[in-house]
Amino acid sequence: MAPSLLILGVFVVYPIGISFWYSLHDWTIGAPEQPFVGLDNYRALASDTQFRNALVNTLELTVVSVVVLVVLGLALALALIGEGRMTRVVRSAFFFPTIVSLTSIGLVWRFLLDPDLGLVGGISSALHIPRVDWLQSTSLALPTVIFVDIWKNAGFVMVILLGALKAVPAERIEAARLDGAGRWQLVRHILVPSIRPTLLFATLILTIQSLQLFDLVYVMTGGGPLFATDTLVNQVFREGFVNFRTGYASAISWVLFVLIMLVSAVQLRVFRYDDVD
Repeated sequence: MAPSLLILGVFVVYPIGISFWYSLHDWTIGAPEQPFVGLDNYRALASDTQFRNALVNTLELTVVSVVVLVVLGLALALALIGEGRMTRVVRSAFFFPTIVSLTSIGLVWRFLLDPDLGLVGGISSALHIPRVDWLQSTSLALPTVIFVDIWKNAGFVMVILLGALKAVPAERIEAARLDGAGRWQLVRHILVPSIRPTLLFATLILTIQSLQLFDLVYVMTGGGPLFATDTLVNQVFREGFVNFRTGYASAISWVLFVLIMLVSAVQLRVFRYDDVD
């Protein structure tokens, strides 16, 4: 295990530890001195309006996208559980965006939503509907990013839940039907409880991805307009690599780390599964 532990220590454990050390300093790249300030960086976050705005945006994006993705992914998995040729084609179409990078997805959708050059603007003109600059509206930019994130990941959730549904014992389903269970009762009382561990996995993965979302936001909006789509990771990037305030950026990253741990612990508690279930 030594080689693997060495790699893990150098590229994971050490960066985590040194980032906490940076967060306790007024660490600025290129400065002659990096004075120790204790918890001052964390105290400064409490009065930082940009941090509060980024936190609210991150939580809103996470809650909406995770809830919609789990519900939509389950609905798609139930609808496309068959093995017909057309069903397989439709499943592949939904899954295709999953294999494309977030950067590519962001660039494509940024072009599509351009009010002057994009396809969406062209369709609006053809239908005599006023063009909307989706990514430059402070009220529409964040919902637009959330929509693209859902479009990107719906196929991923569908596939893992589809695999879980196919693993449900056939005799369990047949017994429920013999007892007179309808389709909704079958889904609610048999299928969903049977795939609860997979639902937990999907929810955890989606939550962590959403809390750490950066690529899509950076490419589509850069956090704008007027910080309407700013997220915690976007602020970490801006403070650390634009303003060179490494200590402050490290403090934000540790707040995000604690937030992810707390949310994950709550989800594990809510979705806990044992043999009795």
